[in-house]
Amino acid sequence: MTQKFKNYLLIISLLLLAFFAYKYAISNTLKLRSEYNLLKQEVDIFDNMPLKLSTLKQRKKYHDSLLAKYQLGESSIQNSILNTINTFTISNNLKVVEFIEPHKITNNDFTINTYQFTLEGEYNDMISLIYKLEQETKFGEFINLNFKKYKNYKTGKDYLQISVLLQSFG
Repeated sequence: MTQKFKNYLLIISLLLLAFFAYKYAISNTLKLRSEYNLLKQEVDIFDNMPLKLSTLKQRKKYHDSLLAKYQLGESSIQNSILNTINTFTISNNLKVVEFIEPHKITNNDFTINTYQFTLEGEYNDMISLIYKLEQETKFGEFINLNFKKYKNYKTGKDYLQISVLLQSFG
């Protein structure tokens, strides 16, 4: 055997040794390392679970307090608006003349509800109800207020009516 042949044999045997070492030892080690990293991530997720759960509970309490503050119950917004108006009219000598079913517009999964109602009574009481609906309850925004003065010819007295358009986004 010549020295050149011995060198080729040595190089080929080293390459075969490296191939079998990779195939049976190193590749298994890399697979186990990736599994270990995945399991470690799952453990980290489960370790953070109580913290995330408590954060979600605090958010729920906060959102429930906002709903209670702005008088948005579990019923629909229409019922909540009507309930707020009725509660206010009883204590402030107003009269609900009509409350029309809301007009709904849907555009690209975005719904706009427009509520129309008419009230009768004193100007200051109506304005305070409008303020309460817009600022304290956050049902939506008023897009139109139409005041009209009528005369009751039987009694000879004037009375004021307001037609309101309230728009909310859903």
